[in-house]
Amino acid sequence: MHPESSAKQIGSIHHIDLSVRDPQASTAFYDQVLSLIGFRRDGDVPEGPIWAGAQVEIGLQSARSSAPHDRYSPGLHHLAFTAPSPAAVDTFHQELLQLGVEVLDAPTEYPDYGPGYYAVFFADPDGMKLEYVFTPE
Repeated sequence: MHPESSAKQIGSIHHIDLSVRDPQASTAFYDQVLSLIGFRRDGDVPEGPIWAGAQVEIGLQSARSSAPHDRYSPGLHHLAFTAPSPAAVDTFHQELLQLGVEVLDAPTEYPDYGPGYYAVFFADPDGMKLEYVFTPE
């Protein structure tokens, strides 16, 4: 075992790349939205921009198809980001509304997902479902 590998978090995700139809519109969207929840733009690679969070990076790549996103087709259904508190979910919801982002489901509790599960669901420019969620420890 390589010495540095013991410091890595086993079972964690390093990065997620999202395919987008309009890289310019999606970059503007993710610049605004991800900065609200603690991500920072970490530069660009030839494939597209990257944002770094505490434990995961989000990247964008140009889609090869102009078909709209269908979360019920094979592939990504939705992507959930961790919120530090229910109040942060509420504040984020208000910021989404101010930005004109499509909110799919306003903040509410989802007891079927676990005690204290509190989330807002919204969509990116391609209609990809995104979530900002608080769960108590």
